[in-house]
Amino acid sequence: MAGHRNLLVTVNGSREALREDSQALREGLRLAADENCWVTVLEVVAPYEGDIDLTGIKNIRRVLTSDRLGQARVWNRALRSENAARVRVEQGDLPETINRVAEEEGCDLIIMGVRKKGGLLRRFMEGNLVHRVTSGAPCSVMVVDA
Repeated sequence: MAGHRNLLVTVNGSREALREDSQALREGLRLAADENCWVTVLEVVAPYEGDIDLTGIKNIRRVLTSDRLGQARVWNRALRSENAARVRVEQGDLPETINRVAEEEGCDLIIMGVRKKGGLLRRFMEGNLVHRVTSGAPCSVMVVDA
């Protein structure tokens, strides 16, 4: 692979996905260093579907992403030292949001980490996610086995 300008690395941010996240991020940073390009790290959080009026909370976005934003700050600090990446936390449907952000950022490669081993349901869900991202992606997609 050659000639990339902007990479999008997707991370889950959960403890269960730490291995996949680390592998995808490691591969993204390695590729960025080899090709001297930019990396955007994306974490997508599920959309809130409850009744906001009943919550009594003024800034629902902050509440919904507060734990995730803490993780994003950790990623930002670690990546800033590399001067190669930035972190975005977005809310929405996972494949649609990944593809939307890839288009907004002008990415020419999406890097996703998936776990090789796991139960039938896990393999089905990850395979479905990869299929949904690749079928609507505005650029190439690299799947990294963890």
